[in-house]
Amino acid sequence: MNGLRSGASDALLFDMDGVVLDGWGTDDAVHSRALEDVLEQREMGVTGDLRRSLETYEYDDDFRAACEELGVDSATLYRAREERSAKRAVERLAAGARRLCPDVDALDELADRTPIGLVSNNYHPTVEFVVDHFQLNTFEFVRGRDLGPDGFRRRKPDPFYLNEALDALDASGGLYVGDRATDVIAAERAGLEAVFLRRTHNAALDLHVEPDHEIESLHELVSLVDGG
Repeated sequence: MNGLRSGASDALLFDMDGVVLDGWGTDDAVHSRALEDVLEQREMGVTGDLRRSLETYEYDDDFRAACEELGVDSATLYRAREERSAKRAVERLAAGARRLCPDVDALDELADRTPIGLVSNNYHPTVEFVVDHFQLNTFEFVRGRDLGPDGFRRRKPDPFYLNEALDALDASGGLYVGDRATDVIAAERAGLEAVFLRRTHNAALDLHVEPDHEIESLHELVSLVDGG
C-alpha cells in the first residue's frame, strides 16, 4: 500500500468490539434476558429446547422452527428480541460494563490523515450509543447492523455495510481494521486491505485466512496510513 493521503479516494475503517471497545462482543446473557422481556410482554411461557432455540444470536433454522411450532412470525419475534437486546446492551454500557481500548487515542492522529469510519456487526443503536457516550467524534461515518433478519444476513463477512461506508465517505479503497476472520474476509470482499489486530482476547486465534497486515496496537496504523 502506498499510504492514505488527504484527498485520495481511500478510507480507514474500524470494527468496534475488540478493536475500539474492549471485549469480544455483547454478552450472551443479554440476548437471553431480552428474550425473557419479549416472552413476558407477550405472555408466552416457553421452556426447554424451544426456549434455547429462541435465545441464540442467530436467525437460523432452529429459531424459525421454534417460532413455527409456537405459531408466531419468526421475523417479527426476532426483531422484537433484538430491539430488547440493543436496549439492554446500551444499559450495560451506560453502567460502565465495558470501556474503550487504551490505544484509541491513535484515532485523533489518524483522522488528521484520512477519513475514518466505524463499521460493526453490533446493533446500530448500540454502536451509535458507544460513539456518543465515549465522544468518539473523529468518526465521519458510523454504522452498526440493522435490527432484524435483514441486518443479521448482512453482517460480516458480507461486505454490505463496508460498501455502504465507502459510498458515504466517497472512497474506493483503503484499510479495514478488525479482530476476527470474518473482518478479514469482509475487507477482501469490499476491495479493502485487511488489517488484523491482535489483542489479549484473540492472541491465540488461528485465522485460516491471510490478512494484508497484522498489528498489535492501533498506533501501528499511523505508519501504514503513511505508507510505511
